[in-house]
Amino acid sequence: MAGRECYHCKQWIEEGEQHDCWTTTEDALTSDLSEELREAWERLREAAVELGEQRVYASGSCIMFSRDVCYFFVRPKRQWLEVSVFLGRALKAPQVQRAERKTKNKIANIIKIRHRDEVEPPFTDWLREAYELPDILATQPRPARAAAKPRSPAKKKARTAGARKKKVAPPRRERVAGKR
Repeated sequence: MAGRECYHCKQWIEEGEQHDCWTTTEDALTSDLSEELREAWERLREAAVELGEQRVYASGSCIMFSRDVCYFFVRPKRQWLEVSVFLGRALKAPQVQRAERKTKNKIANIIKIRHRDEVEPPFTDWLREAYELPDILATQPRPARAAAKPRSPAKKKARTAGARKKKVAPPRRERVAGKR
């Protein structure tokens, strides 16, 4: 039997058979979930879709929910759904495992969901807040950049002429015989 084993997914591929293990779908990522986790996933997806127009897609090991940018994503695990919600603040609640700053304005709040009943307020409120965050950030004025300091004419001239001073190494000392 001619064929090979895919080094990514370890699946046996017959010679000439098409194989694309990089194509990831929601179904592929959620197919191994227990019944409780599947119900939690379905409730979570339903709650997110109710927020409004958005794109839901699988990428690598995550299922992303985005408008113009991703506002939260889910990593399905064996025992839980790991949800990363991007907010403008760190959440202080027992459901939140940790918070990590990702950009100047966004903090990823990592939450583990183990049951459908956990997809209720305040969790759904955090999803709505994350969904609306880009609108809020767009209305805030951006801080003005600090103006560059004016250069003195001598510094300008030296810079434009390329006449920067080169550092010269100090002269070497000569060794005297008998001393180390």
